Amino acid sequence: FYVAKFFEGGIMRWLPLVYGSGPLTQKNDFHSQGDVVIETRRAADLVGATPMDRPEDVGTNPVNGRTYVMLTNNTKRKQGDENIANPRAKNKHGHIIELIPPAVKGKTKMGFTDTWPAPIVADHAALEYRWNFFLMGGDPSEAKSGAKYHPDTSKTTWMSSPDNVAFDKKGRVWIVTDGQIKHGFADSIYAVDPDGPARGLLRRLFNSPKGAEICGPTFTPDNRTLFVNIQHPGEEKGSTFDKPSTRWPDFKDGMPPRPSVVVITKKDGGVIGT
Repeated sequence: FYVAKFFEGGIMRWLPLVYGSGPLTQKNDFHSQGDVVIETRRAADLVGATPMDRPEDVGTNPVNGRTYVMLTNNTKRKQGDENIANPRAKNKHGHIIELIPPAVKGKTKMGFTDTWPAPIVADHAALEYRWNFFLMGGDPSEAKSGAKYHPDTSKTTWMSSPDNVAFDKKGRVWIVTDGQIKHGFADSIYAVDPDGPARGLLRRLFNSPKGAEICGPTFTPDNRTLFVNIQHPGEEKGSTFDKPSTRWPDFKDGMPPRPSVVVITKKDGGVIGT
């Protein structure tokens, strides 16, 4: 059982949470490994883990072997409480961290492949990784936002509040969001290349109904179908049960907005994202 600590220079180390080790003793009111598991957050603070900005999802790309951490946002982080992996106070837009494990037995070839699943050569059991910022949410036209994308990202396709992640068989990163409505636009599904000249270039596939977030993106193995969940449609300012801002998906008088599962396919039956 481990927690992460991020360091300057792009190094991340996993710290063990083991009863009787370091500060995890009776002196700090831990009396068994069960106490450590139950009070994980307090134990993590005591061993020096890095406090993160609302980690909502973690996924490992089966093509390049890297792990992507969705940090949705954290407006409660105060000035002066920033850290190397969470550099913005009042982080309204969130960010995505890319964790890079060492290769197994010196193998270093990680990249796109047409096979599924791809041969994995990453050592995910290693206690030391490298890391970097994959994306920093926010409006890139605002100099102080700290946003980070590919320079060709459209002014109307910037992202806020990354929430869940999925990967297709080409290794592309698919991101869904929870909170863009606070900034005047719908939550969305984005596709991003993790490598090559288009790394970090956002492409939007789908917008949610009013007041909803999107979560749980899942591809079928052939990548011809994408399932996504629509949570709490109509949950926005001024919307009530009697007069909701949307009656999605029924659009009938007297029917409230309802969470649903959406199935996305191409009209030609092809692979999503082509």
